[in-house]
Amino acid sequence: MGYCFGQSGSQSQETKIETLAEGLGFPEGPIALADGSVLVVEMQFGNLTKIGKNGSKTVIAKLGGGPNGAAMGPDGAVYVCNNGGLQWSVRNGVTFPGEAAKDYKGGYIQRVDLQTGNITTLYSECEGRKLSAPNDIVFDAQGGMWISDQGKYFSTHKEHGSIYYAKTDGSFICRQAEKLETPNGIRLSADGKSLYYAETNTGRLFSYQINTPGEIDTSTKKLVIGLPGQQMFDSFALDEEGNLCVATLLNGGISIVSKDGKLLRHIPTQDILTTSICFGGNQQKTAYITLGGAGKLISIPWNKAGLKLNFLTY
Repeated sequence: MGYCFGQSGSQSQETKIETLAEGLGFPEGPIALADGSVLVVEMQFGNLTKIGKNGSKTVIAKLGGGPNGAAMGPDGAVYVCNNGGLQWSVRNGVTFPGEAAKDYKGGYIQRVDLQTGNITTLYSECEGRKLSAPNDIVFDAQGGMWISDQGKYFSTHKEHGSIYYAKTDGSFICRQAEKLETPNGIRLSADGKSLYYAETNTGRLFSYQINTPGEIDTSTKKLVIGLPGQQMFDSFALDEEGNLCVATLLNGGISIVSKDGKLLRHIPTQDILTTSICFGGNQQKTAYITLGGAGKLISIPWNKAGLKLNFLTY
């Protein structure tokens, strides 16, 4: 099914971009809340921050390191992927992440109590191997969390990426796939039978079949789409029809990909470092998008409802 954002299809009607907040430190991982506010992580500043409907910014928790992705858990707490910290540079007014921070000691998974701001570190390793750079997170219907670990760049080498499955109480984490090339965004199909993940450096989307909760069949790995030219994938969200709406780097915007691998449309966002997207608002027809390079949270009216995430009430 086609994607259209306005009766005439003109760019001015398609992208009614509203800036909700500015001055953020490379925002990612938006979570739309029922009261109209949006939570984001600020990777550069190490914060979990709440953006109010009036554009106010309230730091909920100072997480340190490099918070990279976030999701609402079954207990109402926010679970955060923290990559352990990066080096930063600004070029022509655009903020860019770089290789591992000088004080980097590894990545970790954190839990934030939204009522108190208390932070708990749940995982920093799996089977004796440290987490490298946890990037994104999604919960299944059973309350377990799927986690992408992007791997880490150093001046002399890089670490491979992985996909993990873990419980929220800190008692269990297992590696489900490894030796991956910069896995970034990670999401589930509506029926919970497919796990999607995006590779940043290759600009490709893959899927795995889920056999039982918390277990993928690595033999079912399938390429959904690969983009030509200089385009990279970051985080993404699904709409109600199963289309994947992928934050796209360099060709800054949202690439809308059908579940059978067709590029339906590209929605530009005016930032080459468009990092992530979530849905919320009335009937979940508002896209909240983080612009990392510009340090902004924006919104765009969407003509399809977003797929409702487990444990998130709108």
